[in-house]
Amino acid sequence: MISKGFGLKAVVAAGGVAAMMMAVVPAAQADDEVIVFAAASLKNALDAVNTACEPEVGEAAKISYAASSALAKQIEEGAPADVFISADLDWMKYLSEKKFTKPDTEVRLLGNRIVLVAPKDSTAEAKLEKGFDLAGLIGDGRLAMGDVKAVPAGKYGKAALESLEMWGSVEGKLAQAENVRAALKLVATGEAAAGIVYATDAVAEPGVKVIGTFPEDSHAPIIYPVAQTAESKDDDTPAFLKCLQTDKARALFEQQGFTVLAPVTN
Repeated sequence: MISKGFGLKAVVAAGGVAAMMMAVVPAAQADDEVIVFAAASLKNALDAVNTACEPEVGEAAKISYAASSALAKQIEEGAPADVFISADLDWMKYLSEKKFTKPDTEVRLLGNRIVLVAPKDSTAEAKLEKGFDLAGLIGDGRLAMGDVKAVPAGKYGKAALESLEMWGSVEGKLAQAENVRAALKLVATGEAAAGIVYATDAVAEPGVKVIGTFPEDSHAPIIYPVAQTAESKDDDTPAFLKCLQTDKARALFEQQGFTVLAPVTN
């Protein structure tokens, strides 16, 4: 039986991380900076790319990280942003269809994988295929994931679990978080026995270890599109978008485990 105390700690942990990551969004107001809204899973890589691109752009961009779903909704509600980088095609399409992006600037920038992680001192191993007892591996613990109805990593994870016929056995053991980094933190702190996150997140968090990789054919391809917003006012935005596709940006993205899909345009 899962204790009520565990559930409360999980909610507080997830909410706290989400709050920290979301807190910067309303502050992104400066007129003389490129303002970027980016999926939480991009933080380590995009921070490095942003620094590397500063000479070409003229200044560092101001980047706000959160779940793609939350950022898309904020843009829809009028939050200032020049660039949107989503962790899936659906939320980019959501904004594009509502005329909140400039479709001619959209590029499929990056690819990723989803993996099963456990706390770094775990001895668990997982062979993620039909018949594997994921519920047994979790035991009385929880499986941390992004919100399966909104957060891209959560949606990919649910699709993979359904494809591998594991969903029914673990659905009642979920600890859902507002973004993938919050789910990752639940595993790193031992609040969850395992978690489904991007491979790049696992690289960025020393408190977890990868114990299994989901087959690519168990879910839709993981694609990160980028586009300029329709209301973008900063003249440096095209330079920032171009720099995302340079050799130096490619190297930094690949260093964090991303697959670069966009052609290099130096």
